[in-house]
Amino acid sequence: MSKKLLISAMLVPLLSINHAIADEGLFGVVRGSETMPEGTFEFDQTITYREDKGAGHYEIWNTKTELEYGITNRLTTGVSIKGQSIDTHDLVIDGYLPGDKNYNWRASGIEADLKYNFLSPALDDFGLSGYLALDHNWLDPHSGQDKDTTSLELQMLAQKYYLDGQLIWAGNIGTEFTYAKRAALSNLPDGFDWPTDPEMEIELMFGTGVSYRFANNWFIGAEVLYETEFETEVGQERYSWQAGPSIHYGSQAFWATFSWLPQITGGGEQFDSQDDKDLHLIEKTKNEFVFKFGIDF
Repeated sequence: MSKKLLISAMLVPLLSINHAIADEGLFGVVRGSETMPEGTFEFDQTITYREDKGAGHYEIWNTKTELEYGITNRLTTGVSIKGQSIDTHDLVIDGYLPGDKNYNWRASGIEADLKYNFLSPALDDFGLSGYLALDHNWLDPHSGQDKDTTSLELQMLAQKYYLDGQLIWAGNIGTEFTYAKRAALSNLPDGFDWPTDPEMEIELMFGTGVSYRFANNWFIGAEVLYETEFETEVGQERYSWQAGPSIHYGSQAFWATFSWLPQITGGGEQFDSQDDKDLHLIEKTKNEFVFKFGIDF
């Protein structure tokens, strides 16, 4: 066999892997480094359900509806609209959750993002991409109260195939810079702290996951996520570790992923009635479920 034919034979399975799972969401939170083919569109929907703060009743649904486009084979862009609904009662957290809140789905923010691929995991053996997102929210995704935030997110995304693509590893590291300002509230509980001065927040994150193809188009995996946030007034406000399983289905036309990310441990600020002192439950919850799907066209 000639050298040219040998190289072609080695690349064919990798190219088919790249086409089958390009920019699919294999995990609930961790991102892969693949980008979309030039000139293609994808509709993505993410639905996140978070519940249980260890006191009272708390549940919130967050949605992200995104349209992505492959500008080139290496550069993908997307625009999103975010939304949420919340149901919380019998729970008051000083400086954060002033009382009962209940409303159905409302638009809560917009986002634009770019992903640029430096190295392809299929062609270069190791994948590496840069990710940039700019978003503006007018509802707090945790408390449900009015809060204007503008954030810039930067991440490096790594990815590698093993066993001819049967096993896939992904890793992310990044930071987010946020300018936040809460709206003033009336009828607050006596002595309740509700600062309305502008705040600067810096979040650092690390995530990693592995996904294994156990049948045609089906992957089972697990991911780990660490997040910590620093704020103007308090320094390090929180940190948390989440880890859990995921299952993914991907075909040529669409893909879908479901993951469960319970909080394993956490710390930072806590509230008086919190039942588990080894978790951060002011902004985070005990359980987080993520469902995502994408349609190519």
